[in-house]
Amino acid sequence: MSRSDAEQDGKIDAERVPSFDGVRWTSCSLEGFTDLYWGEIAPCLEAEGIDPRGEKPTHQWFRDHDARSFLAALRRHHDRSFGEFWNEDLELGDDEEGYTWATTDDATIDALEQFLNRRKSRYSLATSSVDALRTRLNLYVRAYREANGTDDLLTPIQRDQENPDYEAVDACYAAFDWLNEGTKREYSAQTLQRVRRVVDAWYQHLVGRRVASMNPASGLYDEFKWEVEDSPTPSLSANQIRKLIQASETTREQLLVVALAGWGLRASEAAALHVSQFHRDVPEDDIPFITFESRKNGPGEVSLLYGMDVLDSRIDELAEDDTWTGYLFPSSQGETPYVTRDTIRNWFQNLALEADLPERIEGERPSPQLCRRFWYDTYTAVLEGVLEGVDEIAAEQGSSDPRVVMQNYLSDSRARRVRREFMRDQLNAAFGERT
Repeated sequence: MSRSDAEQDGKIDAERVPSFDGVRWTSCSLEGFTDLYWGEIAPCLEAEGIDPRGEKPTHQWFRDHDARSFLAALRRHHDRSFGEFWNEDLELGDDEEGYTWATTDDATIDALEQFLNRRKSRYSLATSSVDALRTRLNLYVRAYREANGTDDLLTPIQRDQENPDYEAVDACYAAFDWLNEGTKREYSAQTLQRVRRVVDAWYQHLVGRRVASMNPASGLYDEFKWEVEDSPTPSLSANQIRKLIQASETTREQLLVVALAGWGLRASEAAALHVSQFHRDVPEDDIPFITFESRKNGPGEVSLLYGMDVLDSRIDELAEDDTWTGYLFPSSQGETPYVTRDTIRNWFQNLALEADLPERIEGERPSPQLCRRFWYDTYTAVLEGVLEGVDEIAAEQGSSDPRVVMQNYLSDSRARRVRREFMRDQLNAAFGERT
């Protein structure tokens, strides 16, 4: 749909509005606003045929999409107009010829763009996700230039270069030292970790393509130990999840809790669940999964580590209706055959009342996001246990980072089985003995 078509329709899809659930504007850094732009605002713009990189959304667009809180918080807490944010933080500016990299070295720019293009095609990433990666890479490019006095990032790592490898490593570390301490602007630990990940991936891509002889960023995980502060979004406890399950009197309510806390889905993802997304015909040693054609970070899969009995009960109940179209939370009203994200939120809050959950949890009302946060906190703890368990394998492979083992030496199916083994006890504590 073109922009003019969207304007003519004059309708805003309820599933295509930015969501700022759980965002604490008082503690949201400029990097956090950048992430919100690429993660929430840009996908909505794309859905309406608006280029989120080349066409700055108007204040009227924010009003129409009930997103004025973004602009107000940006002004109140960072004294930034959206135009300043667009130019200085998103670094989109008004350049009609395309993105402005913090380097004029053509070979470096080509290497950066080729990496992003392949990332987009191989991983089927949404444009907004690629733009977020581009912003983080450009932050490193600027830091490299400031710290080393050159914007040529390729020559020091090329296969035919004569300088010793340690000089390339020193230059890379100097860039992160600049980000860490040398810049007037203080970057959050989360931002620095994200920059580190994409820089490591870029260099590794160059090594794999035989453009570079080595990856100077391979030791960054040990060199810089940035501690990420606890998420401002609180989480429901296992005991509170158990109360929600106990208060659930219908299969719809049970599946709602499982989808949010057992599978870690967003409210909008749960609302639109369809039986065609569930894949059970997998090898005996593998795990069923849900597929998503369009997700916040592009297409993806979610392993069904839990709750298959609840899913089956829900399907059996709905299948008794000959008019059922396959949606697990169907709606007979509205523009879509499934319920909206707001309906999911309302159902959840009503269930929270029935379960006698506190009115406020660390200052936040019980919501699908807090429920989903339980899954993430649980999964994070489980992953740490998995990484501890593969430390010995990592040592045998000569790697100081067990993530390398998870990525390179465990098959996808084996990694899912390992996670399931670690996660079963945690989920049983919340849901009870299920499968």
